[in-house]
Amino acid sequence: MTEQYRLDTLAVRAGQERSQFHEHSEALYLTSSFVFDNAAQAAARFSGEEAGFVYARFTNPTVAVFQERLAALEGGEACIATASGMSAILSTLMALLKAGDHIVASNSLFGATLQLFNTILSRFGVATTCVSQTDAAAWEAAIRPQTRLFFLETPSNPLTEIADIAGLSCIAHERGILVAVDNCFCTPVLQRPLELGADLVIHSATKYLDGQGRVLGGAVVGAKPLTDEVLKFLRTAGPSLSPFNAWVLLKGLETLKIRMEAQSASALRLARWLEAHPKIARVYYPGLPSHPQHALATRQQTCGGAIVSFEVKGGRAEAWRVVDNCRLLSITANLGDTKTTITHPASTTHGRISAEARAAAGISEGLLRVAVGLEALDDLQNDLERGLALI
Repeated sequence: MTEQYRLDTLAVRAGQERSQFHEHSEALYLTSSFVFDNAAQAAARFSGEEAGFVYARFTNPTVAVFQERLAALEGGEACIATASGMSAILSTLMALLKAGDHIVASNSLFGATLQLFNTILSRFGVATTCVSQTDAAAWEAAIRPQTRLFFLETPSNPLTEIADIAGLSCIAHERGILVAVDNCFCTPVLQRPLELGADLVIHSATKYLDGQGRVLGGAVVGAKPLTDEVLKFLRTAGPSLSPFNAWVLLKGLETLKIRMEAQSASALRLARWLEAHPKIARVYYPGLPSHPQHALATRQQTCGGAIVSFEVKGGRAEAWRVVDNCRLLSITANLGDTKTTITHPASTTHGRISAEARAAAGISEGLLRVAVGLEALDDLQNDLERGLALI
C-alpha cells in the first residue's frame, strides 16, 4: 500500500491481498507447508530464486500480511514477525552479532531483556555495557572498537525514562554502530523511531499491538538488508509467529490508534490525580511537566502514553497493600490491554535482577506500575484509593 495513506488507513488496509474467494476480512491460513506445481518450482522456492510460500516456519500468507502492515505503520522497509517480543530481541541479536562484539544498552531495560544480555549472550562472548538511559555522554563513553549495537527502550519500563533517539542515533552512526529501539510502550501511533534515526524497531506485539491480552507475538522492523539477516536466523532457529496469532494481531492493529489515544488520555488524567495525592511520593509519566524528560517526550512522542508508574510513601508493604486491595484493576505484569493492570515491578518484572541492578535503575520497593486501559477513570481512581486510604 502506497505511502500517501495515513496511519489510520494503513492500520486497517495495509498488506491485505484477497484470495480467489475475495474475502473481506484477512484470511487465516492454517497449514504447515505449501504445495508446488512441479519439482523445478519447489527448487526455485527453496533457493529463493522465485518468490512464494514454502514452509510455515518462515513463510505464511497471514503472517506476511501482518508483517507488511506493521512495516507500513512504522515507516520501515520490511518486518519479520516472531513468536514473542523476547524472541524478536533474541533473533535480532543472534542475526547481527557474533562472539567478541559489544552492545551499549540502557540500564533501565525490561528485566528479561537485561537477563538475556547479561546471563545468556555473555556466555557466547557478546559483552554488554549498561549506561543511563538519559545520559548521552555515558553512551558515547561506553563505546569500544567492538561496539556494534546501541539498544534502548523508550519510554523505559517501568519508570518511563525517555532516551533521545535522534541524538543517540547520531552518536552511533558516526561510528558505524546500529541502533535498535524497543517501541513497545508507544507503538507507531505515538512514536516512530525510524524517522528519528534508528535502524531497527522491535515490538512485543503481545502488548498494545494486540491490545486485548489474547496472544503472544513479536516483530522487528527496519531496512530490508537488516531484516533479511533476522529472517535467516528465524528460518533456521524457528522462533516463528503462528498464523493464528498473526491473524489476531491484524485485528488488533485495526483499533490500535483509537485505543492508544483513549488510553493515553486517561493515563494523563490519572497521573495528574496521583501527583496530587497525599499518599504518593512521586509519579513517573512523560506527559507531566514534572517528568525530567518532559520536553524531549513532547518532541519525540505525540503524547505521554498509557503507562503510569508511581511510588507510594513507604516501601513494599505499603505498595502491596494498594495492590491487594484492588478489586477492578487486574494484578498482572502484562500491559497494553484494554483492561487496566497493576504490578509491583521490584517483585515481578524486575524480580530476577539483583537488588543492586534494581537500585541502579531506580526501581524502589514502593514503586507500582499501572497500565491504563479503557475503563471509566473514576472507577480506576476509586479502586486505587481503596488501598491508598490504608497507608
